[in-house]
Amino acid sequence: MANKDVIEKDKSYIAHTYNRFNVALKNGFGARAIDFNGKAYIDFGSGIGTNSLGFCNEQWLEAVISQAQQLQHTSNLFYTLPGANLAEMLCKITGYANVFFGNSGAEANEGAIKIARKYGIETKGKDCNKIITLKNSFHGRTVTTLSATGQDVFHQHFFPFTEGFQYVGANDIQELYNAVDNTVCAIMIEFVQGEGGVIALSKEYVKAIENICKEKNILLIADEVQTGIGRTGTFLCCEQYGVFPNIITLAKGLGGGLPIGAILADKTVKDVLQAGHHGSTFGGNPVVCAGAAAVLKQIANSDFLSEVKQKAEYIRRELLDIAEISEITGLGLMIGISLSEKFNASEIDADCIDNGLLILTAKSKLRMLPPLNISYYEINEGINILKTVLGSKK
Repeated sequence: MANKDVIEKDKSYIAHTYNRFNVALKNGFGARAIDFNGKAYIDFGSGIGTNSLGFCNEQWLEAVISQAQQLQHTSNLFYTLPGANLAEMLCKITGYANVFFGNSGAEANEGAIKIARKYGIETKGKDCNKIITLKNSFHGRTVTTLSATGQDVFHQHFFPFTEGFQYVGANDIQELYNAVDNTVCAIMIEFVQGEGGVIALSKEYVKAIENICKEKNILLIADEVQTGIGRTGTFLCCEQYGVFPNIITLAKGLGGGLPIGAILADKTVKDVLQAGHHGSTFGGNPVVCAGAAAVLKQIANSDFLSEVKQKAEYIRRELLDIAEISEITGLGLMIGISLSEKFNASEIDADCIDNGLLILTAKSKLRMLPPLNISYYEINEGINILKTVLGSKK
């Protein structure tokens, strides 16, 4: 079977909701993937940040196979050990009080929104249900998380959207102050706006948010779906901002490639949701939780996280030496690349893939989310491909 055979079957039977590239990946190991034609690629995208340890990490694979041979799934009406173990690890690593498991970042954000609204209504009355989010944010593709997303481009086709969200400008402290009133139950942020162009919030702004939340008894929700699990060089990105949000949502890199979402709740909100208030059929799946535990055992390590920072610094130095690149944004191994005006990021993305480099875009930028354990050899190979592609466009 060749790429074209897979592509033809996909187009015949799968809904056309993605603008896919003409590549069908067959297998991979580490930061290298192979398509059905036998062509190799360096992966600077990690499945949009999900393959935190690359393709088929040995410890992750062993944990997944071992658990699948014992118990692949059971209802959440019963207890399982992998879920309890993973929750314990997350709480001990982060200092949060408890965890709810779902299947995705959007699902985790939906749960966080429910917690915030129930908390607001219980503490301040039925009108305290509004959540402030940031312009240029992205929180998911369900109707409610699209409503939470502060980008007009996503607010179309699916009316009516869920009410109760207000958008303010990122890093605009005055606009934030003006938006806060007695109807606000939470402020929801991404520390680095990934889909919005890989733009990090200022520390001053985040501290202002924290102060407002404490002063007004408003919950702080941090969407760390993309920034969490070591992606920015600390286990949680909030560590770099010196804040401890009431709620943190996780997904992507937590599962190492399998679907999982998680809501971390502090002591203030840990008991807001009671039996019957929320649920997820596949949330806490034993196989996924076993894989996620293997991910944490490798990433939640000071030496590993130090290497993430070193690799990030190395990549930035190498990229800034490329004349066609004008700016680097983001934190850690969440990297946005601004190109000179004559370049179109989507076209460069396609050319990179043709030349054996899987890379992403965000707005007008190229975006890099390589596996956290990528080797320097693989980094250099990928950057050399990018240099070749950019150089050929002069």
